[in-house]
Amino acid sequence: MCCVLTFSCELPLAGLTLAQWLLTIGVVAFSGFLRGFLGFGSSMIIVMVMSAMLGPLAAVPIAGLAGLLATVQLVPTAIKHGERDFILIFSLACFAAAPFGAWVLVVINPTYLNIIISVLVLIMTGMMYSGWRMRDVHDRRVFFFVGFTAGVLQGGAAIGGPAAVAVALARPGKVERQRGNVVGGTNALVLCVMPAFAYLELYTQDVLIIGTSMAPVYWGMTTVGALYFNAGGKDLYRHAALLALVLTGLITLGYAVIKI
Repeated sequence: MCCVLTFSCELPLAGLTLAQWLLTIGVVAFSGFLRGFLGFGSSMIIVMVMSAMLGPLAAVPIAGLAGLLATVQLVPTAIKHGERDFILIFSLACFAAAPFGAWVLVVINPTYLNIIISVLVLIMTGMMYSGWRMRDVHDRRVFFFVGFTAGVLQGGAAIGGPAAVAVALARPGKVERQRGNVVGGTNALVLCVMPAFAYLELYTQDVLIIGTSMAPVYWGMTTVGALYFNAGGKDLYRHAALLALVLTGLITLGYAVIKI
């Protein structure tokens, strides 16, 4: 614990400088706001920054721990507005797939996976913005396939959110319903990786210190983001969600290319 408080430890995870801690707080705060407002996108941002400082093996589980309190906070939104059939099937698929993604995280360089996914995210976003909708989004097999894919991506690089958003925004209904589906799907993504990460012993002491210390910051800003949505931000929701997908896709792609 003293390593975190003094900012002068040589350990690779807890040994963040003061500037790195301030950067981490700022990134987590912004990510929490996005989670409360949009319901997604936060993990990708946290992982991009934390990977640069600590590496993906630490960054991915830290992102999940930071968002754990907010996940619990947003459960009522998913229950009230989301479609139970979609959320249940999507969640089961995520939990089934997460161990495969965790294996990918441990044995494969996630940089190449990030490049592939970033390109796919940009393609899907462009198609949705043009008015295109996924076909057969009422089909439970589609829910399961997308959920399984998202679970693998979440376990491997914490980038499963866009898959959930793509199918949720393609569903018919009011924006509250779409956001409820997004929140339900992303909640499942946060939780589904935890058993696999624990089994692989990725929750080291340093990861736990950083992740849990950032959880209150993330939770507080999630509250602010949710209040903004309820205060009138929902009128901008769809465009903001698609813009966030484009930005996160471009940033992730650029970061991954630089890391090659």
